[in-house]
Amino acid sequence: MPSLNSFSADSITNEPVALSRYQGTVALVVNVASKCGFTPQYEGLESLYRHYKDQGFVVLGFPCDQFGHQEPGTESQILEFCTTNYQVTFPLFAKIDVNGTSAHPLYQWLKNEKSGVLGTEAIKWNFTKFLVGRDGQVVKRYGSSTTPDELRGDIEKSLTAATAG
Repeated sequence: MPSLNSFSADSITNEPVALSRYQGTVALVVNVASKCGFTPQYEGLESLYRHYKDQGFVVLGFPCDQFGHQEPGTESQILEFCTTNYQVTFPLFAKIDVNGTSAHPLYQWLKNEKSGVLGTEAIKWNFTKFLVGRDGQVVKRYGSSTTPDELRGDIEKSLTAATAG
């Protein structure tokens, strides 16, 4: 059965990353953009990461330019924007597609595991979030308007459920 651990992606600095390196962690996978109305969510995502990372939590940010051309920059520009404006320290990856025939295999799997509103698979906008448990399986999908702070309860449940074993 596929899991988060089955995939790989290029980091924002174009280094190959086997996502199995996050095996045993609770992960929040998010398609991000620098010029979106939801871009300030970077601050909340970083806050979640800093608060929970020592308990085995990680945010994985995947820049995407498929929604209103809101991520037009290069990887180096995206990294500079995120670190300068939001002090992002969680892992960022190279720009990908999340919909269509060229959608990254990770996103093909995520969308298949948890559909969105009214059963649609397609990602509707930037900052769609997928919570993945320590077992690498998708726990829940959240729309763009769900703020990072609203995820705290589900993150804590995933962290404690996984350690209660």
